Amino acid sequence: MSAPVRRPEPAPDSCARMWADADEPAWGSAAPATFWVALEQPGPWGNKALTQSRLDPQVGRELESRCAAAGGRALLIRSTGDHQLRREECPSHRRLYVAGGAPTGTPWLLTGDIGDPARVLDLPFDTLAGADPTPALTAVPALALTSEATLLVCTNARRDACCAVLGRPLALEAGSLRPEQVWECTHTGGHRFSPTGVVLPTGATLARLTTDLAVEALDAAARGEVGTELLAPRHHRGLAHLPPPLQAADGWVRHRLGEPDVAALTTRRIGATDDGGVLVEVVHRDGRRHVVSVVKTHDEARPRRNSCTTGPVPAESWQVTPQGD
Repeated sequence: MSAPVRRPEPAPDSCARMWADADEPAWGSAAPATFWVALEQPGPWGNKALTQSRLDPQVGRELESRCAAAGGRALLIRSTGDHQLRREECPSHRRLYVAGGAPTGTPWLLTGDIGDPARVLDLPFDTLAGADPTPALTAVPALALTSEATLLVCTNARRDACCAVLGRPLALEAGSLRPEQVWECTHTGGHRFSPTGVVLPTGATLARLTTDLAVEALDAAARGEVGTELLAPRHHRGLAHLPPPLQAADGWVRHRLGEPDVAALTTRRIGATDDGGVLVEVVHRDGRRHVVSVVKTHDEARPRRNSCTTGPVPAESWQVTPQGD
């Protein structure tokens, strides 16, 4: 095993440091996405990476727009540690990942290398949330199904310093243990929870990762699971295909039951609460039913930064309360 990577500490007033010991659960903080498209783009990334990198900005702009219009999310990725790559070293072929099917309970992951980055625009974006990956395979023949999970770790320094300071060492060390399964990626949201990561194909979005947790996340995803240790409120941000209140309800029930299987729970909104919250029903495949209220709370007493680029604001989190059980 290689020597542990030195882990620098974020600044005392950084967003991740302010939130490091927070009692609030991270549930419900995953950026919603019914599918993911991750395209390799080595070298530096700007604040708006899809149009501020060495990728043709027209391709990046169109990719971001088409994904968003269809309910998905586009990311750029690069091999761990290659953010200083020189322009002349850019590869002739780029790795592409397409993850879909999560809303149907049957997540799938495609991967392959493409020569022209513009080929990503051939994807049938309106089909990617569905259970059948065939349209994507037909549209981009370089892609193939894979059973090997992938972890994308946010390291976009121009978006937030904490993602780079904490994310890069984590990605490098985890990548040395699971080669070809860990990539650096652009902004995924939730800087305050750095190091953050998204696991494909499940879309499980994770907070405050360690190397051990990153490896667990990958191994669990191969079984269609989140990972038992990752069910903890400080680590499990949510399954991205669900809206935030449903992510919080799903996370609360998973933690209560110790249920890591992504497909074991079905979650739906069934009403509203008198205090402005959402009433959510979560049903386990074995028939157990949980009804919870989910309310967004604001901690006025302990304002914190949500990003290193903004000032402190009342801390928001989701409060989940069981109803009648």
